[in-house]
Amino acid sequence: MEKQELFKPLYALNHTPINAHFSKNSTDFVVRENPLYEFSGDGEHLILHIQKKDLTTPEALKILSEISGCRIREFGYAGLKDKEGMTVQYISLPRKFESNLANFSHEKLKILDSTYHNNKIRIGHLKGNNFFIRLKKVMPSDALKLENAIKKIDEIGFANYFGYQRFGKFGDNAKSGLEILKGEKKLKNPKMRDFLISAYQSELFNRWLSKRVEISKFSNEFEELEIAQIYGFSKDEVKNLKSQKSFFKLLDGDVLGHYPFGKFFLCEDLKSECERFEKRDITSCGLIVGKRAYQSAGLARKFEDEIYQNSYEFENLMEGSRRFAWCYLKDVSFKYTPETAQFSFSFSLDKGSYATVVLEEILHRDIFEQE
Repeated sequence: MEKQELFKPLYALNHTPINAHFSKNSTDFVVRENPLYEFSGDGEHLILHIQKKDLTTPEALKILSEISGCRIREFGYAGLKDKEGMTVQYISLPRKFESNLANFSHEKLKILDSTYHNNKIRIGHLKGNNFFIRLKKVMPSDALKLENAIKKIDEIGFANYFGYQRFGKFGDNAKSGLEILKGEKKLKNPKMRDFLISAYQSELFNRWLSKRVEISKFSNEFEELEIAQIYGFSKDEVKNLKSQKSFFKLLDGDVLGHYPFGKFFLCEDLKSECERFEKRDITSCGLIVGKRAYQSAGLARKFEDEIYQNSYEFENLMEGSRRFAWCYLKDVSFKYTPETAQFSFSFSLDKGSYATVVLEEILHRDIFEQE
């Protein structure tokens, strides 16, 4: 099957592509899960801290199920992890199966340690993830560009796009999701059906966020009259944009959320909300189109409608929500080793954000199109 051309979101930073080789393998890409809460050390659920190489989370659970005798549905986990690379995460299972894992050994899966807790780990019981990435074939000049790009993202934040993983090997998941909504495609598996529909919602979110990144960039780079002509803004609306210190610009009527978690609310006092946004207390929240989604208003709604208008007829067939549009790195560090031409860096992200999105912003290119 021929790979479809995916929509390419707009980068926030202004620099040319950086030359560096990236391979998503177990030594150059490492993910460590940060749990939402501390485990109590007591309870009826066994908590396993596992390390897996080149296995999906379902594949790891299948291996543990075959050894322990625990049914797949009895396992608990906070989030699915990619197959490629090394990932470290927590899973739970009933304590009664503990003895069956006493001599567990597998070449791609290790149990690092274990404890107990009084409830099953469930999807979303996750604070975030820590990532380690190693780039190779990095010349000194490109290492300096990498350092500057990472520092800039750490300073201003990043556009919280959905990553390529959501759209499938051939880039056709969103198209399939739309076909399901139109009744042109039938699927018996409800989980796959929902996943493909979510890919359609995700692509719309990426398109909307790309437009908002464009507005933010133009607001920083162009004169007031030019901005007004491009977007049809009034003088007051342009002044509101130009007065904001943050790279990403808020609009009247935006849906905002307390960062890194909290309730949604409407932006009705732009000046005061911009001040809180600059302090990273709140952030803009983009639309995951569907029923029961929190509605925007005013100028923000105008730009949402440009992107989402053709999807509104399917609203009642999808579960709607909001997603943070602008997020921030945590715990950033980096190191360049000129002797081996390797540049390594690490950072933490809150749940729902993609390390590959951050990496593509840094490199300014598709990370799997190697030179």
